Amino acid sequence: MQINTVIALVLAAAVLSFAIGYLIRKYIAEAKIASAEDAAKRIIAEGEQKATAAKREALLEAKEETHRQRSEMDRENRERRNEIQRIERRLIQKEESLDRKTDQNEKKEESLKRKEQDLKNKEEDLTNLHNEQLKELERISGLTSGEAKDILLRRVEDEIKHEMAIMIKDIETQAKDEGEKRARNIITLAIQKCAADHVSESTVSVVSLPNDEMKGRIIGREGRNIRTLETLTGIDLIIDDTPEAVILSGFDPIRREVARIALEKLVSDGRIHPARIEEMVEKAKQEVELQIREEGEQATFEVGVHGLHNEIVKLLGRLRFRTSYGQNVLKHSIEVANLARVMAAELGLDVNMAKRAGLLHDIGKAVDHEVDGPHVVIGADLAKKYKESPNVINAIAAHHGDFEPLTLEAALIQAADAISAARPGARRETLENYIKRLEKLENIADSFDGVDKSYAIQAGREIRILVKPERVDDLMSTKIAREIVSKIEHELEYPGQIKVTVIRETRAVDYAK
Repeated sequence: MQINTVIALVLAAAVLSFAIGYLIRKYIAEAKIASAEDAAKRIIAEGEQKATAAKREALLEAKEETHRQRSEMDRENRERRNEIQRIERRLIQKEESLDRKTDQNEKKEESLKRKEQDLKNKEEDLTNLHNEQLKELERISGLTSGEAKDILLRRVEDEIKHEMAIMIKDIETQAKDEGEKRARNIITLAIQKCAADHVSESTVSVVSLPNDEMKGRIIGREGRNIRTLETLTGIDLIIDDTPEAVILSGFDPIRREVARIALEKLVSDGRIHPARIEEMVEKAKQEVELQIREEGEQATFEVGVHGLHNEIVKLLGRLRFRTSYGQNVLKHSIEVANLARVMAAELGLDVNMAKRAGLLHDIGKAVDHEVDGPHVVIGADLAKKYKESPNVINAIAAHHGDFEPLTLEAALIQAADAISAARPGARRETLENYIKRLEKLENIADSFDGVDKSYAIQAGREIRILVKPERVDDLMSTKIAREIVSKIEHELEYPGQIKVTVIRETRAVDYAK
């Protein structure tokens, strides 16, 4: 009986404890819920306040931007109106000047007509006077007109011989001047007809990435992916802090193009491992070979040269990836071909041979990093190998003056090559080299005795030298110019040509009192 009572008491105590615990937990949970609801309401209120403040700031910024843009547009409109007004004033001034010149020309024309009539009248008077004097001379001298004529003819013949010598000299000078003028006109016409684009030389390419995580996949485990890509392409991959970009560095533009295409394919595909890299590099090589072929065919089509050997066409395509002083060699070759074509047509020479030689004149540069020797000799050997004509081979070999040009077309290729290389904007060099070359140019001129000042102008394509007139005469000026040219050719490396002008000025000053 006591045991049952104890058990009943224990059970009652357990039930009571459970009930009390349940009530306590319920009370605590309700308190937490209430606290969380209060916190949520407070956060919502704070968020609404911040949103309102952000909205107000955005509206203020938008108004400020609108005001700024409106002010900018007003300023541009004022500038345009002022420019239009300046142009109108200049046009009015030019119109007034033309009117004045027209009036002056009309007055001059009337004056010339009056003078012409006076000359006619004087000519008639002189004719009559001449006839009278002739009769009087025959009477006084006792000679017939035939005898007098023989004497005069002998004298006139002697005078004519002297005048003829002077005239021949004048004609030679005039012919030389006319030839130079015509040559300048032909070259100017050729340059105007044959403008070409130029691209800057570059030794790096940049491949964009979708995200920076791709850099780790390109590197691969323990760098195996990047080593495989560098080994297969021969190009260095630079993976640095540049966001979402990889830099490809290498001096061989064809290899760099292969690496760029392969890496872009790998990034697009997403599967990057050594076997996949090898497959993509092979596909990229095939694409570049196809592009080289297409570029070569496009160049021959653009110039209008047909019948070239397939290997020559491929070599032309390789020039698309070759630069010289920042000038694209394929664009340069096309320009030389067009310049030679226009000049040959103006001079009545073989147009087809001129443009063919112009297109192929730098073909040696396609393989000059693989074959030893200057590109002139390499190009001539390639042309000989693929059965080009002897005249084309000679034009290629002689375009830098290393060999004697045997035809006028070969001389034209020399001129066209110099024009294309020397025209403004065709070739570029770094700022540091450019400044050093100008300083060296002026230092060479200043090193000669009698030079007062020297100025390198036209981006270093001309140097003007002022000499001291009391120490240097005219003959010495010519000698100094020739010596400066010789020193520049031996000590400087430069694209195109440099014009040297020596100026000697003597001033005589006096005052009327």
